[in-house]
Amino acid sequence: MSSTINPLLCDPATGVCEIPGLDVSSEGRINMQSDKPVKVTYFTDPICSTCWGIEPQLRKLKLEYGDYLDIDYRMGGLLPDWNYNSGGISKPSDVGPHWDEVSAHYQMPIDGDVWLEDPLHSSFPPSVAVKAAALQDEIKAATFMRKLREAVFLEKKNITRWEVISEAAAAVGLDVDQLKTDFEGLGNDLFEEDLALAKELGVRGFPTMLFTDQDSNQLKVYGFKPYETFENALLAIYPDAVKKPVNLTSDISLFEHYPTLTPKEFATITAISFEEAEEQLDKLFEQNLVDKLTIKNGSVYRLK
Repeated sequence: MSSTINPLLCDPATGVCEIPGLDVSSEGRINMQSDKPVKVTYFTDPICSTCWGIEPQLRKLKLEYGDYLDIDYRMGGLLPDWNYNSGGISKPSDVGPHWDEVSAHYQMPIDGDVWLEDPLHSSFPPSVAVKAAALQDEIKAATFMRKLREAVFLEKKNITRWEVISEAAAAVGLDVDQLKTDFEGLGNDLFEEDLALAKELGVRGFPTMLFTDQDSNQLKVYGFKPYETFENALLAIYPDAVKKPVNLTSDISLFEHYPTLTPKEFATITAISFEEAEEQLDKLFEQNLVDKLTIKNGSVYRLK
């Protein structure tokens, strides 16, 4: 029987991009290998719109509790190809309007017109690229994935194309030639391992985060949730974690941590309203301290 779930139809109500046809009867355990008290295994996908929606929460968690957690990024394979017809999205042009809805719901800028102008055939190539990047440097790989997300969600770039992937890689300081080699080789094996692990652990959609301590105790946060849910999961697993206040000497200082910020990210991290965040970011733009990219569903600000 064919599934009525479409992986690109991320339900704003549940905050989940669900994988069709996945058997979730089993739920395995994470192999805890980390020098830090908590390992966060994050199953995601470069084109998962809900994963883009939780970037504010994830960025705040890193700032406040980064000393206690190690994030292990795992790719989930959201869109293998277009060989299905289900869930209200049967072709690339159906995705654009849905992304517009998701953008408004999460207050994160997205321009879905990429699905009209240069549609992606799969999310596998950028996923493999992220795994290939991690072979060089895991921190740069995470920054690289953010760059790919900005390219597809904000700049309407087809991130399955090698020229787009290589441009993002160069921008974050990766060795592009080595990335190409690993993209065509070992990166594919690592991606297949991630897909197998997702099935083993019963991961049925994105975003999924598994919080694991040194004794292999495990908590799952599934889908879009407010920041407090992620914070509480960490504290339940490791009660000794102490929040590091986000001390900002000025509005511009947050850009020292994150060179690009959306108003929702700025608002979430600094605990102010969305409107206040927009006002403060616009002041920085007027002072010529940041650049501003405005798209049809919002803006993003970039340190000069």
